[in-house]
Order: sequence, then structure tokens, then C-alpha cells
Amino acid sequence: MTLPVTDAYVHLDLLNGGSMTAEYDKLHAGEPPERFRMYNWAFYIHHPQSGRRLLWDLGMSSAKDDYPPIVSNGPWKETCVLGPHESLIDQIERRERVKPEEIDTIILSHAHWDHCRPTGHIFKNATVLFGPGTSTFCSPGHLSDPLSQWDGRFFDPEHATEHWATLQGPWVEFGLFDTAMDFFGDGSFWVIQAPGHMPGNLCACARLETGEWVMLASDCCHSRALFEGVKEFGTFRFANGDWGCLHMDIAAAKDTLRRLRGMQKDLGVHIALAHDDTWLKDESDSVLLSLLDARFIQDMRAAIPQGKPF
Repeated sequence: MTLPVTDAYVHLDLLNGGSMTAEYDKLHAGEPPERFRMYNWAFYIHHPQSGRRLLWDLGMSSAKDDYPPIVSNGPWKETCVLGPHESLIDQIERRERVKPEEIDTIILSHAHWDHCRPTGHIFKNATVLFGPGTSTFCSPGHLSDPLSQWDGRFFDPEHATEHWATLQGPWVEFGLFDTAMDFFGDGSFWVIQAPGHMPGNLCACARLETGEWVMLASDCCHSRALFEGVKEFGTFRFANGDWGCLHMDIAAAKDTLRRLRGMQKDLGVHIALAHDDTWLKDESDSVLLSLLDARFIQDMRAAIPQGKPF
């Protein structure tokens, strides 16, 4: 079991995707409903060999109209969502001198509202890509069904406004995963099907110029404690009284988590979960810290220990 041998690499920047309040009991079994501020990370990816520029996930927005009404009047309001003080556009322009129109692709790890929203008016030349199964599960969205959490601006077959497509592969093995796509064809960036959280869920693995590998694990789990096996997935009651979990298929989610652990333990991959801030608090992973710039680190040191937005 090895990772691909290649000299190719991508430049990777971790971006601040805003924050919201969450409750520990929804993440971890047996914990009280104590509220805390949950952060959200996105990524900018530059493939220097081709010149292509990508975003991985979009974080959250403070603009209510960015979401379907069932979201903006429900979880968006209830969790006190705050977009980052410095927008994704501004972060990319400041750090990489890249304009929005230079982004050609946005890969969304999944269709949940804290990762996915329409951006065609901002990234006008970008195609949004989803994992296989997303469209079937999410269509037609809120334009046809006002009670749907899924955004019809993507998924309504007649009234969609966003330019998007489903990743087609080809799909091959990568590390411990059975279904992965060599996105640029040179082994530098792999998009991986990661079942469990919801249909179409993805993670990715990027090779840096240093030779280190970083896994963009998004919502394969929602905390370092879950990743390390210290905690189990929480279950909770929805507003309608039904019991649920943040992962639609718990068995599949646990299998994906097992594979991620193996990628770290056996192959030395650095794991970046979309909502994990532990490595930022203790500054324990020098490779992940290398994905930040000085301003991010300064803002992070001032905000995260106190659980404040930044």
C-alpha cells in the first residue's frame, strides 16, 4: 500500500470559511447540548503545471439570500452564522493575487448549506463539480419544493442558474480508498468518493511541493475526537421528533473514517477536517500550518482560543 510516485504537486492554501454555533451532543454521543463556535475551512488549489485554479468548498455566508428559505429561516438563523471577516475572494486576492474570474473550477465536497451555495455571479468562469449521486438525491431542490433544503439554483432541472456538472472519473484505487479520480492526470491531486455523510460525499488528497500529502477530509467527521476514536457519532432528535445523525449512513461513515485513519497512520497523510480547529489551537501540525499566511495565524491566535469568530 503506497501513494503514487510523482514529482507533480499543487499549491494549497487553507481559507477561512466563517463560523457558526453548534452543540456537542449533535457531534458526540453522550455529551450535553453545550454550544460552541464551530469554524469552517475551505481551500484554494493552484496546479502550476497547467495553470488551473480551483476552490474546494465555499464555507458559509452572512447573506441570507445565499440559501434556500428553509435553511435561511432555520439552521442558518439558529446557528448564528457569520461569514469570515475577510471574504474568500479577498483572501485569495491578497494571498495569491488571483481574481475571481481566474478560478475555473469549484469542487464541492457535498451539498450541505455550510459548504455549498450559488457563486456564478462571483466566480463567473468556474464550473461547480459534485460527487456522483448528489444530483439524484438533491433534485429538484427548493425552487420546486419550498420545503427542500437543497438549492434549486443547482438542482432544479428546468430553472437552475448555476453552471455545474457531476464528476465522471475515471475512478481508480488510491491509498486505502477504492474510488478516486486523478484530477489533473499527473498524480498531484486526487478527488475521492467518501460515502457516509450524504450521497455524493467527497474528500481529496493533495501533494505539496515538499512531497507531503494533505487530505481535505471535509465532513467525513466533524471533530478530531471522532477522527481519533475518542468519541462516537452522536444521535439526536430532529424538529419532527425523528432520531437522526449528522451522517446518513453511519456504517459507511465509520468505514470512511477507518480508511482516513489508515491514510494518516500508515501513509503519513496530514488530515484537515472542515470543522476541526484542534491543530490550530495547539499549532501541532507544521504541514497544515504551512497552508496559512501570517494574517490568518494572527487572527486565529486572537480568536480561536476564546471561541470567537474571525
